[in-house]
Parts: sequence; structure tokens; C-alpha cells
Amino acid sequence: MNQNLSIRKRNKLKQDSGSPEAQISFLTLRVLQISSHLKMHTKDYSSKRGLRKVLGTRKRLLSYLCREDVSRYNKLLNNLGIRAAKK
Repeated sequence: MNQNLSIRKRNKLKQDSGSPEAQISFLTLRVLQISSHLKMHTKDYSSKRGLRKVLGTRKRLLSYLCREDVSRYNKLLNNLGIRAAKK
């Protein structure tokens, strides 16, 4: 996937897996993968549940990053092309 490469390039270091930015980018990849799966398999309710779970985790991480450092939060939103969470 092209998005996989572009998201991985945004990480500061190759070993960076614990920062909120890296975790959010990984979860964004999972959201894209599950969404493309659900386009073909619309009645896969287990995957729909998994998508909701991943989205909730990503939402919590985004709200944490917004509380801690707004500039990093805004930069990440622009890089990933996702909308800001409702406050």
C-alpha cells in the first residue's frame, strides 16, 4: 500500500513505535485496511466491531495528544488527512 509507506515515513525514527504519532499512524493504517475489507464484505459484523474498537482507540490517543501538545496534534492531522475529533 502506498499509504503504508507514506505513513511510515512520517515517523521520526524507524524504531519509534511508542510515540502517540506512531501509534495513531498505525491505527490509521488499520482503519484503512478494515474499511477496504468491509467494502467487499458488508455483513462481516466482527470486522465492523473491530473497526469501532480501533476508531475508539485512535480517538483516545488523538485527544491525549491534543491535551499534551496542540502543535504536534495539528501537524499530525494535516499529515494523515483526518479530521479533528469533536471536543
